[in-house]
Amino acid sequence: MKTILLFAFVVFFATFSFAQNRTFSIQGENFMLDGKPILLRSGEMHYPRVPREHWRDRFKKAKALGLNTITTYIFWNLHEPTPGKFDFSGNLDIAEYAKIAKEEGLLLIVRPGPYICTEWDFGGIPSWLLREKDMQVRTKNKRFLAANEIYMKEVAKRLIPHQINNGGNIIMVQVENEYGSFGDDHEYMKAVKESIVNAGFTVPLFTSDGPGENLLKGGTLPDVASVINFGSGDDPAKEFASFAKFRTGVPKMVGEYWVGWFDHWGEKHHTVKADVVAKGVDYYIKNNISFNLYMFHGGWSFGYMAGANYSRNSPYQPDISDYDYDSPLDAGGRTTEKYHAIRDVIKKHFPNEKIPEVAENTKFIEIQWFELKETATLFDAAKLIEPVLSENPLPMESLNQNYGFVLYRKKLDADANATLEFKEQRDYSHIFVNQKFVGKLDRRLKEQSMEIAAKKGDTLNILVENMGRINFGKEFIYDRKGITERVGLGGMELKNWEMFSLPFDNLSKLKFSKKTAENSVFFRGSFNVGDVGDTFLDMRNWGKGHVWVNGHHLGRYWQIGPQQSLYVPAGWLKKGKNSIIVLDLENKGNRSVRSGKEILYGNQ
Repeated sequence: MKTILLFAFVVFFATFSFAQNRTFSIQGENFMLDGKPILLRSGEMHYPRVPREHWRDRFKKAKALGLNTITTYIFWNLHEPTPGKFDFSGNLDIAEYAKIAKEEGLLLIVRPGPYICTEWDFGGIPSWLLREKDMQVRTKNKRFLAANEIYMKEVAKRLIPHQINNGGNIIMVQVENEYGSFGDDHEYMKAVKESIVNAGFTVPLFTSDGPGENLLKGGTLPDVASVINFGSGDDPAKEFASFAKFRTGVPKMVGEYWVGWFDHWGEKHHTVKADVVAKGVDYYIKNNISFNLYMFHGGWSFGYMAGANYSRNSPYQPDISDYDYDSPLDAGGRTTEKYHAIRDVIKKHFPNEKIPEVAENTKFIEIQWFELKETATLFDAAKLIEPVLSENPLPMESLNQNYGFVLYRKKLDADANATLEFKEQRDYSHIFVNQKFVGKLDRRLKEQSMEIAAKKGDTLNILVENMGRINFGKEFIYDRKGITERVGLGGMELKNWEMFSLPFDNLSKLKFSKKTAENSVFFRGSFNVGDVGDTFLDMRNWGKGHVWVNGHHLGRYWQIGPQQSLYVPAGWLKKGKNSIIVLDLENKGNRSVRSGKEILYGNQ
């Protein structure tokens, strides 16, 4: 009897395994799923930018859009916040992300980098690597490659069980990201590929680059599939004709079909018409071209995670916290005109495919005006920190700090009515003589000096805010923060500094009172919630700063726009009393906040 039962169990297990383990491959000009050609209809969505409690809702909306695949980057800097200490919990649980996507009938493409760009601080590379002055990321630097090997193995531990050949839904893994826009070191690219293979991934690999032969030449590998990225304003026939000069007899795929664009502080909010995006999707399906909507759902860059760009006209372009990207789902995960336009196109081309009805949008609530009655100053916060002493000012990374602010303090040895100059401050500095605010410097505007008046014995306080590390480009990628070299006053270099690390990752020790205060003020208050739901805090009456709700860091606000509100996920609220802290660096005298159901855009 035992033998019969054992035999039955073996047969059942073998049958079950066969049924669960599917195949995905690349054969000639086709992607093949279980031996049959498949057109990948993918949408990009990043797990850190979407509250975990909303993952399933967003996946359901992807299926209802007519998609069969989700694509996501993997965020090294979040998973390894300090060297050797990894975090895959909560909103970083990539295994659960893969599991839920499978349950909703979606395949999964993962893009572990190590560099990912995505308008994310330092392109997802951990900023602690910059503590080493001679560190060279995205190169064959031995320490960089060694760190990457460790990271890839930790990612693989969580995701290998979810590969399609192991019964999961992961069908492809990307090698690096748009490397052709950075360099052409194929030995480095081979090393990254080997780190992925050595970690245990066995599904097909691919590279992703912008269009054009030079970019493809620099970023591709001869034995790895290749996809190209471009937007709705580009000519797909032209881009794939260029691709054909480099690769033939392979599947065609738009690895990132940019359905909108990202925003910088002080610039206008980007939008792209729905019919233009839908027209592109129609073209791809007609021509058997797989595609990945970038973004399907952009979500939100919480905390300090928004990155920055640069251009010839501006040395620094910090990204807003909102990563809406004018996606088919808005920042709050609700369907848009663009969503329905794309859905209509996909349904037209696949009339026999059962595409689900669109799920109802998640609940949004409004919170009426409430006042933040208690205050604490930046200088109160500094009192809680033991300063680092140094002859020369040190950048943030040399203070073993990744994000936030650094307060630099120097007691002046002589009277001064002169130019205060930096080489250089990154990225936004508030200058105080003693505790009196005297001016600010904005890296966006190439501001690296100002006139000050002070007396011997006065204390010079310089509060430098990290507005996000540059995430794209070769020339400026080593974007250390704080004061990176020297400070001069009246032509004389200032020496002997106190430096206070202010990441503001724990505000529980701050002592609040009902006193009035001027610049760089923390405001604390509370508000009551009846029915919990998502909401957007209206920050139009405030200056520039950050907000924490129930200890969760929502991100940045700034009156210059275009973002004028902050997203609060329902999971970060609770029925009854909720706490809020606002750090307003440019106190406008306002103390009141409310929320609404819609995100607000505008420029001041």
